[in-house]
Amino acid sequence: MPKFPVVSGAEVVRTLERLGFVVARQRGSHIVMRRGSMGCVVPNHREVKVGTLVGLLKQAGVSPDEFIDALHA
Repeated sequence: MPKFPVVSGAEVVRTLERLGFVVARQRGSHIVMRRGSMGCVVPNHREVKVGTLVGLLKQAGVSPDEFIDALHA
């Protein structure tokens, strides 16, 4: 598994949007994103911890390599 860079919640949202996700709703600092039947909850924090990022990518059905490629695109 590749080493994840330090990313903010806003960067995670932008990257997931590049992968076809859309913002379904937001309540407080939690943003719910959907792509078809898959979805995930992104905390809108200055820094998303690595374990949280891994969990939300698993929830969304996105591989770590796919996420990192879209992050740098």
